[in-house]
Amino acid sequence: MVIVETEAYLGTADRAAHSWGGRRTRRVEPMWGPPGHAYVYRVYGIHDCLNVVTGAEGVPEAVLLRAAVPVAWWEGREISRSDLLSASGPGRLCRTLSVGRELSGASFAGPELELLPPLPEGPRQVLSGPRVGIDYAGEAAAWLLRYAVAGCPAVTRRSALRSVP
Repeated sequence: MVIVETEAYLGTADRAAHSWGGRRTRRVEPMWGPPGHAYVYRVYGIHDCLNVVTGAEGVPEAVLLRAAVPVAWWEGREISRSDLLSASGPGRLCRTLSVGRELSGASFAGPELELLPPLPEGPRQVLSGPRVGIDYAGEAAAWLLRYAVAGCPAVTRRSALRSVP
């Protein structure tokens, strides 16, 4: 799978981040750990969401993985629409990859999870926009911290996205 949509969460100063204001609970503890580890949480009581911890240890920042596509689509090969959209949205992404909260804190260096560098292909247009579902976050709700690959059908809520200059 190739990640095609993400959202960044900027730690204690970001009202949309689970670590906002220094919040440090058992659930969010992986965000405070070393970079390159997973932070998995459940939303609406049914969907798991996978994040990559990106801040230095003690700096609770992470990137939510919102959507991915099979490598075949990325390479321009034909695939079914159901396969193309199987990881469209954070909940579907976790179901498709069999990621649950038991992997929160696991390293992306394996063996349970592995995050590889981008595929060696020409540049694609990147879109940016506000994050999804965080209206409660005040001014942070408008921050342009959501990124997506232009023209990818698996990207969610495309209407709010604009080209990155």
